Amino acid sequence: MLERCQKGQWRLDDIDWSRPPRALEPRVEREVVQYFTDMAQIERLAGALFAEQRRRATDPVLREIFTTFVVDEERHARAAEKLAAHFDTRKLASYAPSPSLVAFRPKFLGALRYVSAEVANAYIVGGELLLDIALLRSIDDFLKDETCHDVMALINRDESRHVAIDYFMVDYYASPAWAREVAKAPRKSPAEIARATYAFVGMLLTAKPFIRDVFVLPMTRVDPERRRMREAFKRMQLLSAKPGVAARPFSRFLHTMKLLYASPLTHGTVGRVAERLVGVPGEYLRDLYTKEEFARAERLSMDQLADEALESKYTPVA
Repeated sequence: MLERCQKGQWRLDDIDWSRPPRALEPRVEREVVQYFTDMAQIERLAGALFAEQRRRATDPVLREIFTTFVVDEERHARAAEKLAAHFDTRKLASYAPSPSLVAFRPKFLGALRYVSAEVANAYIVGGELLLDIALLRSIDDFLKDETCHDVMALINRDESRHVAIDYFMVDYYASPAWAREVAKAPRKSPAEIARATYAFVGMLLTAKPFIRDVFVLPMTRVDPERRRMREAFKRMQLLSAKPGVAARPFSRFLHTMKLLYASPLTHGTVGRVAERLVGVPGEYLRDLYTKEEFARAERLSMDQLADEALESKYTPVA
């Protein structure tokens, strides 16, 4: 994988930026430029997550892989900025990252210092699947622009490596080896637990507006039926088919929030609280898979689940 990461590097100059974009309605142009303005900052958030994973990694090869991922994400951010400029043909507005993204960023980066490695990895898996399966593919399909398509093809190539390692790390954090590492770690002091809880809650409270503005609302334009969003969330949910994953504390937390939201007994009283704590619209807190899909995911290896997630980028979803 490290060899593939090193050989897979590319430059922004590899793209022909001289081609004019197709004409867009003014409202659509403003929305598209805003998508890419936000995308640049999302990619840098992903880079911060990979930098944190690199800091915590003990295997030197894995550290080098994460180093290439940090480089990838900064390149993706600069590509998004160039795409924003590419489509900003009329100069209709001054663009800046969405306020909810600006509010989420420091809370997220602050929480990174305290959350466990497996929780950090859970967020990177979720973010990469949302970007890769849902948002980037849908924007590319919607715009039908040659320059955008060429950029997205190269970004998707990078993201395929990222997702493969994301799933590898999920498998590791569900393993007995990781459980032994956790057991050996020194216990946190009450003050450390309080700081970690404060940082994590602050991140959760800003997560829902962030996800709404930079993922959900753009998808109402480029994928009005939100099929790809459901597909991305389904891929996340299917990870819990693996017993080791389901047994981890963060997975149990998410499962409890799903139960509280979906159960008729608790939906009316604490459903909104569960929705806010997880940070996603309630429609994604219901089971998005069939019993057959869940049973099949139980039988597949983590590599096979990763392959299926990557294949879903190119498969029409129902």
